[in-house]
Amino acid sequence: MNAISLLTGLRFVDSFFPSGGYAYSSGLEAAVQGGAVRNAEELSRFVVESLTTGIGEREAVAAGLAHDAWVSDTLEIAFTVDRELDAMKLGRESRTASRQMGRQVIRLAAEQHPRPPLLEDFLAAVEAGHSPGHMAVSLGLTLAAAGWSKEDTIAAFLYQTATGFVSAAMKLMSIGQREGQRLLESWLEVIERVSQKAAHQRVLQSWSPVQDIYAMRHSRLESRLFRS
Repeated sequence: MNAISLLTGLRFVDSFFPSGGYAYSSGLEAAVQGGAVRNAEELSRFVVESLTTGIGEREAVAAGLAHDAWVSDTLEIAFTVDRELDAMKLGRESRTASRQMGRQVIRLAAEQHPRPPLLEDFLAAVEAGHSPGHMAVSLGLTLAAAGWSKEDTIAAFLYQTATGFVSAAMKLMSIGQREGQRLLESWLEVIERVSQKAAHQRVLQSWSPVQDIYAMRHSRLESRLFRS
């Protein structure tokens, strides 16, 4: 990967990118209020389970298949996995959050110069309501267009997800920046392993009942800092 490809892709996974991810906790807020996550150890367990049996088997695979769509110049692959992902995301808040962040990514990605026709076509389908435009799919297409490998694309998506959990935890719990960095470091091997596995999978699946239940409970919390 050359420097331009690296920097182009980093724009879309950087915390500075206006995807709106800071407004979502992916169910962590409900888990904290429900007493399931009370410290760094329990947070790590919650996140690792999500990365391995939930997001790692579902969104990570979707990001990889979106990468395949770019490489093969076949958007139908992206449309199919986008719809499958929409059907598999059980919570309304989770679906909405993923769609909103994904649309922000693909809108800006399609406006790059020179304009990538495949990304423009995907954006047109999303804007017309023909495809949901989930974050994993949008980012998979975008990083593939930037020249990133499939495995690196999946790893970047998972790392961005992990940093989102840490960012939310720092607002919800007694976890500081140094502890957050220690947690991220401890998850790197997990992210690498999950990325390698997801890069060879073509079927979306998921088993993360605890995370899904708390994500669905979020809308019923009496007080909330996050939108999901």
